Parts: sequence; structure tokens; C-alpha cells
Amino acid sequence: MRACRLTRRQWLTTLAAAIGSPALVSARSPETLVSVGGVPAHVAGEFEEPLAFQRGVDGAAYVFDRRAHTVYRLPPDLSSATKIVTIGFEDGRLLGPSAFELGGQDGWFVVADAPNGRERVQLFDRNGARIAGFDLPGKAAPRVSLGTLVLNGVGSLAFTGRSVLINQPETGGLVTEYGMSGTPLRTFGYLRTTGFERDRAVHLAMNVGIPLIHPQGGFWFVFVAGIPVIRRYDARGTLVFERRLQGRELDPVMAVQATTWPRRTIDGEEIPLVPPVVRAAAARPNGQLWVSLVIPYTFVVDADGDQVRTVQFRATGVISPTSLHFAPGNRLFVTPGLFEFRP
Repeated sequence: MRACRLTRRQWLTTLAAAIGSPALVSARSPETLVSVGGVPAHVAGEFEEPLAFQRGVDGAAYVFDRRAHTVYRLPPDLSSATKIVTIGFEDGRLLGPSAFELGGQDGWFVVADAPNGRERVQLFDRNGARIAGFDLPGKAAPRVSLGTLVLNGVGSLAFTGRSVLINQPETGGLVTEYGMSGTPLRTFGYLRTTGFERDRAVHLAMNVGIPLIHPQGGFWFVFVAGIPVIRRYDARGTLVFERRLQGRELDPVMAVQATTWPRRTIDGEEIPLVPPVVRAAAARPNGQLWVSLVIPYTFVVDADGDQVRTVQFRATGVISPTSLHFAPGNRLFVTPGLFEFRP
């Protein structure tokens, strides 16, 4: 299975050229969060492409390195890194991984990968021992990614501790919940209207998104391409509300939204290259939703769907997050760079 990758530089260069300036400047000043810590440089240098940085209730941290097909466990002081899941196609190993999520009180985590052209989800304990896993039905589609963001297949998942939620618009619904034996438990969320219903591939690309567990019950869903929209669902999967994200920081991006997209043929399948607007999202324990854009701004939405903050992250420079994770102790873990912030 071959992958089609657009680099973040290619996308932002095209975007900046279209608006006539290499810089995307907000007319208002967002809040700046400055890093208060993170993984030491000599440890961070061990990783090739850290795509998730998360901490469990026992204080141990985990780094998901997609390019190395590896999960690392770090002690609470982040002073070292130990490989606990490594590369391989067999059960208990990883090949072509695309998503990682830590969940529950016991330090268990799930990883999605795609060995032998089949998408697979595996559950591991805190030490990296495989507990369960299953293959998703059908053959994995050729993977399309923009930098670190996977635009199709299992690009993100949510882990309840007993089940996983995966965005699968090709099934006719936004989110499918699977038990850890692979049994589909339910599908919820209708596909949004895109105006491209006659072009199924584009329509599905516009319905790719990030499912998240809402700390106060139910779920968030964040669409990653097209008009940036969020939805909140209750525990039964019933829509509570839908909101469109707006802001001056986002205006330059929306001003150059395409209506046609280049296509590439990969493994005999023609795939439209629909770039995202959203790169990452996470739910905070107080019910807030944090949504990071392809430009270095993060919108904060409260539990009622109102935008309450706009944030930029700064460490060695301004960071455009590829993942966000709210850790115990009022800490926010961010990649790239493996930095800690006080949210």
C-alpha cells in the first residue's frame, strides 16, 4: 500500500501565495501559552516522528512514534524512554500505525495500524502487552496524509476504556463504536451536507473528522476539512448542537478554500487531495474543546459551544500543534516538540 503525502510546507506555501503574504496575521492578539516543561532534548532526540504525547493517571507518559512504528513509555520525570511496542506485522506489534489513544484508569491504550493492507486496532496494557484486537472489515484504502495528519482511514480514534470510536463516513454515519472484540456496537451522527454529494470521494473527505470523549458525558466531533464545524452528541449519540468555528485568524484560510481538488491515482484508486483546516483537537476535563488549526492558532470552545479563547503555543518558537492531550495535574501535552503547558 503506497501513501500520498502533501507536506505542510507545500500546503502553507500555496495558502500564503494565494492571500498575497507569507505571514498569516490576526487583527487581534490571541493569548500566548509558554511552555513550562517537556521531554528533555536528549530523550526527545530518540524519536523520529512523535505523533502523540500523553500521560496516564499513574504519572507515566507515552510517546507514539508513527515513523518508527513504536510506542515508548516514560517515567513521571520524563528522564528516559523505553520501547514497549515495536515494529512488526504480527499481533502485538505495529506496522503502518496511524492513531494512538490512552484511556481509562488502568493505563491501557489503543493503536490503529494497517499490516498486510488491513486496518487493525489493538489494545495494550501499560507495559505494552497486547490484551485484545481486531481487524476492520474490508481492505485498507491507500493512505493519504498531509505531513503528520492522516486524511483517510483510521486517522484518529477515541477510547472509552471498553470500546473505541472511529470516524468512518463511508459507512453512512460519522462515528462507529466497536467493542474490543471487533463487534460494531452502534453508528451515530449523520453526514453533513457538503455540496459535493455527487462526487462521493470529495463528500466523504469533507466528512472526515476527530471523535472525542466529552468529559461530562457524550462526545465531541470535529470536522477537519472544508468549513470548520464541531458537533456535540449526548451519550446516546443524539445531536445536542452544531457550531461553526469562526475568527479573524481563520479568515485567510477560508478565503482561499478550493472548489476543485487535484486527484492522484494510487493502487488503481483515484483519490482527491482535500487539505484540512483542522490539525488536532482535544477535550479538557472541564468540558472545553480545544481545536488547533493548520495555521498556528487554537480555538477554545466551552461546553455550550461558545468560542471563549484563541491561543498560541510558544516554546522554542510558535508551535502549530499536531496533537493535544490534557494530562493530570492541569497540564497540556503538545506535539511536535513534546512540550508541557498550563492550559
